[in-house]
Amino acid sequence: MDTLKDIAAKARKEMQLVTTADELEVWRVKYLGRKSALSSASKQMKDMTATQRVAYGKTLNETKQELEDIFSAKELEVSVAMHPIERSLDVSLPFGRKAIGHQHIISTVQRRMAAIFNAMGFSVQEGFEVESEHYNFDALNIPAAHPARDMWDTFWLDNRVLSDASDKYLLRTHTSPMQVRYMEAHNPPLRIIVPGKCYRYEATDASHETQFHQLEGLLVDQHVSVANFKAILEEFFKRFFQKDLTIRLRPSYFPFTEPSFEVDIRCVKCGGKGCGVCKQTGWLEIMGAGMVHQNVFEFAGMVRGEWQGFAFGMGIERIAMLKYNIGDIRLFHSGDLRFIRQFR
Repeated sequence: MDTLKDIAAKARKEMQLVTTADELEVWRVKYLGRKSALSSASKQMKDMTATQRVAYGKTLNETKQELEDIFSAKELEVSVAMHPIERSLDVSLPFGRKAIGHQHIISTVQRRMAAIFNAMGFSVQEGFEVESEHYNFDALNIPAAHPARDMWDTFWLDNRVLSDASDKYLLRTHTSPMQVRYMEAHNPPLRIIVPGKCYRYEATDASHETQFHQLEGLLVDQHVSVANFKAILEEFFKRFFQKDLTIRLRPSYFPFTEPSFEVDIRCVKCGGKGCGVCKQTGWLEIMGAGMVHQNVFEFAGMVRGEWQGFAFGMGIERIAMLKYNIGDIRLFHSGDLRFIRQFR
């Protein structure tokens, strides 16, 4: 027992003189290594009686634990001394996750929609947010005196600040102008989608905003029918909502399509049984669409009657609201981080 006490006392005294990592390693080998004094002392147990081994073994373990605690404390002390900048760090505190940026939910939904249409052969095109009256209205069969212009509450721009004042300019009210622009520069057959931001001067509420995102679609070929359009839409909604959804077409009116129709889908929440989302009807209005008017083909420089096609436009926020059960469109542009961070 006296031997163990002497070893512990000598170890404590020598530890007080340790100041570097090399000196600490020498101390560890001397007192805790395989050939240490403590290891040699443990070999004496073979010559002891059973009673003596119990008492000696207990003291031996206590001495070893004491030396290991001394070593750990000095190791931390030497480490802090070698790295003074770390003295202010409390390594016992829990590590907090660093906040990083991520895609906005509108960008996420837009890219998902584009990926689905791209897999069906549609290329992604971009248009201009500042558009001319010609492409936004006239070339889409909506001349100046046409009453349908009232359907698009327009933000007009002051032509006096524009270098080219030969046409009136505006913030585009829909992504449809790219129909004519693309057909002017490319020969059919065509398959494109045009996602982008649009603007309308109207009162804001839970389902309307002055700034919103729309995805335009256009397919042109010589033998295209409404049945083709319906099949493509059904496949899109099946992939996006990951379930089979019934769609229906209701007669409607848009100057740049003939025939025109509104597209409804079975309510994604109640499955058509009727709920607050679909106002107990079982259906949700999702987009406007129709077969491209032959006047639009003529404005694009194509021969009337030679080509057929369909066009459609849907609100990206509207699709996101249905997908993620969002009740107010104004949340998308509110800047409320509590809302945005839900969609990491």
